[in-house]
Amino acid sequence: MIQSIDYAAIAPPLILALVAGMVLLLDAFLPRTPRTPLTLGLVTMAGVLGALAAVVAQAVQGARLRTFCVPAGLPGAQVSCSFVVDGLTLIFGGVILAAAVVVVLLSWAQLAERAIPTGEWYFLLLCTLTGAVTLPASRDLIMLVVALELVSLPVFALTALKRYDARGSEAALKLFLVSVISTAVMLFGVSLLYGLTGSVHLDRIAARLDGTTPDAGSAGILAGGLGEVPGGVLTVAVVLVLAGFGFKVAAVPFHFWAGDVYQGAPVPVAALLSVISKAAGFAGLILVLTIALAGQAGLWAPLVAVLAALTMTAGNLLALRQRHAVRLLAWSSVAQSGYILAPLGVAGKTAAAASTAYLAIYAAMNIGAFAVVMLVSRTRERNELDDYRGLAFRSPAAALALGFFLICLAGLPPGLAGLFAKIVVFREIVHGGAGWLAVVMAVNTVIGLYYYIAWTARLFTPAPGLAADAGRTTARPVTIAIAVAVVASVALSVAPQLVLSAVG
Repeated sequence: MIQSIDYAAIAPPLILALVAGMVLLLDAFLPRTPRTPLTLGLVTMAGVLGALAAVVAQAVQGARLRTFCVPAGLPGAQVSCSFVVDGLTLIFGGVILAAAVVVVLLSWAQLAERAIPTGEWYFLLLCTLTGAVTLPASRDLIMLVVALELVSLPVFALTALKRYDARGSEAALKLFLVSVISTAVMLFGVSLLYGLTGSVHLDRIAARLDGTTPDAGSAGILAGGLGEVPGGVLTVAVVLVLAGFGFKVAAVPFHFWAGDVYQGAPVPVAALLSVISKAAGFAGLILVLTIALAGQAGLWAPLVAVLAALTMTAGNLLALRQRHAVRLLAWSSVAQSGYILAPLGVAGKTAAAASTAYLAIYAAMNIGAFAVVMLVSRTRERNELDDYRGLAFRSPAAALALGFFLICLAGLPPGLAGLFAKIVVFREIVHGGAGWLAVVMAVNTVIGLYYYIAWTARLFTPAPGLAADAGRTTARPVTIAIAVAVVASVALSVAPQLVLSAVG
């Protein structure tokens, strides 16, 4: 069977993949001059912006694009496609690529140290972005798993790419082991779902689990309706798939790797893990739960609600103890994963929209915080919280930006973006009838206030001994990255409907 390809649908990942190959060839054949890293960086940025422009064009067009489709097995049955461009795909693609612009800017500053091979770095980064943009459009289990691994595998190398960095190598090994285990667990669950339904397409899995499309010719054991699906096997499949995605998004009890990996990796990679990789993981989880397993919400929703409560609690409690800036952001990111999971725990009609809205707003605030951390780390290698004491007197713009990002993450005015995001999640939880989860989230929001405000207070506390190197914290790409994140966060604070209306 020959399938037609809609190149307009696959334009964003196709652009990124082609530019990744171009970067690798340019790195191999361009003469080694001081301008070569800049050239490769500009080509990478052009690829990211080109993919972002393609996403915007798809959004403006407003059409639902599909490709890699297979015909229906029975007369009157639906056609199933492996790649679908819809509202969810466009929102996740836009968030991922906008964050990628900041990550590329941070990479320029990181690569200026000449300790990392430039061509390999940009090639691996573009490969990760290709998988991250492909994943929200995936509508079959095979493409989901392949895209998720395309997101994960290059990150191992990016983490360990810095020469003679033992901490980075250790972080890469931990990330590799965790990812291999999570992939194995998820593949086991995916294989059980295929065995139960005889299909890999998410819509057909849902239909066959609900018993609406009996097909005696299916390859799986399902010959009639839901009554013939072994309940125990289905439960195991759902739990294994949840566990696999739990590793990817650092949900409790699969969170233990986050602190060490974030701290050991270069700051741009930590930012990538915190926003881009997390967004891709949540995209896959939302697709599986709300499409393939929509009829089994009574089975997985309580599990997700418990995971959300444990994740936000553990992340906030661990963040309270941190003295290293990146480790604090790592555990804060774990807590934020709990907030994103919470709406899915009530399985309401707008649960996916609430989770997506929170993730989109969180991405702007969090990646901005990492950009300021990158700026400070250029002069403070330890990068501990005490190194930020008096930052307002050494670099007022950076201190104001970081303070604004932290206030946004805390959900306090004037950081209204974070406040609106939390309100959306609270409303969804309360309307879903999970009052206990709303209480847990309220308590955790108060806990988070402590370490966000404590860090913010350090920025404006005088520290005369640290004022000598005020002029050394300037780095143009990082400054641009901070400005981009500030503009996005302010825009979402002033007009949150930019995201809320898009996901609604």
